[in-house]
Amino acid sequence: MITVNADMGEALGIHSFGNDLELLPLVDTINVACGFHSGDPTTMRQTINAAREHGVTIGAHPGLPDLVGFGRREMKLDKSEVRDLVQYQVGALVGFLDAAGGSLHHIKPHGALYGMLARDEDLMDALCDVALHYDVPVLGLPGTAHERTAHRRGVPFVAEFYADLSYGDDGIVVVERHGKQRTPDELADRLRAAVTTGSVTTTTGNNLPVRVESVCIHSDLPAAPANARIARDIISEILRTQP
Repeated sequence: MITVNADMGEALGIHSFGNDLELLPLVDTINVACGFHSGDPTTMRQTINAAREHGVTIGAHPGLPDLVGFGRREMKLDKSEVRDLVQYQVGALVGFLDAAGGSLHHIKPHGALYGMLARDEDLMDALCDVALHYDVPVLGLPGTAHERTAHRRGVPFVAEFYADLSYGDDGIVVVERHGKQRTPDELADRLRAAVTTGSVTTTTGNNLPVRVESVCIHSDLPAAPANARIARDIISEILRTQP
């Protein structure tokens, strides 16, 4: 089964940057910001409560300590620093989950941290330490240090696909300071090709092998709810036509 996931809880006080309430009926699982790139305690609590009302599973979305850059600017960090910042953020979310009677479903790094861990097995080891502590899977990019390290460490791995982001030839998504908006047809064509042919066209025009176990929808894009509906329709369409 292919799931649909979305990053949520990316708000600070009265400032909100997503389409969380519109997306919750359309997704299977969410990745909640834990305070470093975005998110605050009240938003975490409210996001968890809303997700539980919709029967959606809840994962942690730890990022770099960079509110101004929304966690999309890389930092020089060593393994212990990555482990500590991930543990800190996941622990905060787990505290709210415990209070709500919920449980942690997975961990998925955010933004520039996501890319750093996709390239560096040593840094990804740090995230796996935390995943093993909580006995949860990680979401990430197949064929990168995300998957290689998770398999080596015995951490369950869920392969993500991004229909709304570009891919480099190394299999890593291109994280930009400001998200781009694809047309509905572009998004649908990319997702359909990824699921049916197992490939996506990179920024240089090459075909990159991909595996789609979960489709990520970025909640901060204006068309996020429409994108989620497209993903749902395509997944259902493909399941109907499979023998």
